[in-house]
Amino acid sequence: MPLAAYFRFIADNRRFVAFGFTMGFASSFGQTFFIGLFGPALRSEFGLSHTSWGFIYLIGTLASALLLPFTGRKIDQMDLRLYTTLVCALMIFAGLFTALVNGPLMLIAAIFLLRQSGQGLMSHTAMSSMARYFEEGRGRALAIATMGFSCGEALLPVGAVFLIALVGWRWSYVACAILVAVVLIPLVRWLLAGHDERHRQHLQRLTRQAGDHQAVIQSWTQAQVLRDSRFYLLLPGLLAPPMIGTAMFFHHLTVADFKGWSHTWITGNYAVYALVAITIALLSGPLIDRFRAVRMVYGVIPPLILAMLALAAFQTHWIVPVYLALIGVNTGLSYTVMTSLWAEIYGVAYIGSVKSMVAAIGVLGSALGPVIMGRLMDEGFSVESICVIAAAYALIGWILMAVALRPAAHRSHPPV
Repeated sequence: MPLAAYFRFIADNRRFVAFGFTMGFASSFGQTFFIGLFGPALRSEFGLSHTSWGFIYLIGTLASALLLPFTGRKIDQMDLRLYTTLVCALMIFAGLFTALVNGPLMLIAAIFLLRQSGQGLMSHTAMSSMARYFEEGRGRALAIATMGFSCGEALLPVGAVFLIALVGWRWSYVACAILVAVVLIPLVRWLLAGHDERHRQHLQRLTRQAGDHQAVIQSWTQAQVLRDSRFYLLLPGLLAPPMIGTAMFFHHLTVADFKGWSHTWITGNYAVYALVAITIALLSGPLIDRFRAVRMVYGVIPPLILAMLALAAFQTHWIVPVYLALIGVNTGLSYTVMTSLWAEIYGVAYIGSVKSMVAAIGVLGSALGPVIMGRLMDEGFSVESICVIAAAYALIGWILMAVALRPAAHRSHPPV
């Protein structure tokens, strides 16, 4: 699809797609890659080992995952402007609370607040709103929102490292809270101007679809999705990217040490990852609109499998940009294709409820991945062996995904 088509789409929907991008970017404050930058300072101040820091991160993230299905479903019941403001307010509180942490127990609570507000609800708001309010052009909208995540990954680490060195980790999170309060809240409120009309048109579209007996998709509630066998077949594949990707990013410096690579080399190539993720997201958007996510989903997992096998097979440091590029392909497709998939097979009336449940499962995977990988390394498994195990798991998830989405398993109507 020509780049001009994106420009036309952005011009026609500039404020709302900018809202999706902005919320995706702001979610960075609660993402693993950003919190991990504070790890050395936190471990030093509170005397934490790598294992204890990982365990604190696990508990806080798991608590966030457990709450997310309940907080995330509120987006179906509240005005988007109010919901977004409350999410931003929670992020402000999370930043200020983190700055006041005085021990491991408070640190667990801080991780919970950061993960819930940023990685959980800001990401959820960005992707669910794009999936809900765009029927034509949904793939493009999701691709633009995905750019927000990737731009955060590419731009914020350098600034965060500089700020921590300049004012310390506590004042750095105060700065994040101030940024959300002074810049983000006014910006998103402005970007959501005119949302009443957008929501009215969305309700009219749902009413027309409900009255059309030939409608292909009827909306499923969260409870109905949980009674659908396809959902459980999709779960292993759904978990593979966040579980494996987060584990690798969490332990990248350890991987570098094992392989004999410099820390600067592996982190310096994060720009390759971000650039590829953005490019793939932009390319996949129009393809989703044309071919639908149920067809494109088969391409999500193979790049992850190849990335793990490449890291296992090669010792040379030149494999790093190749490996990160493949992870970028997986990430770019995961955000756009998987979010659109839930809207296609389960409808959009309850997309916030369904997506929050899916997001919680992803958060769970992102919490378990680093711990599982750390445990395997403690048990003496080499990085190469761990990568092969990860590739095998991803392959199994891909096969089960194919089984779930085969034509014979297609079901348009939710169970009664």
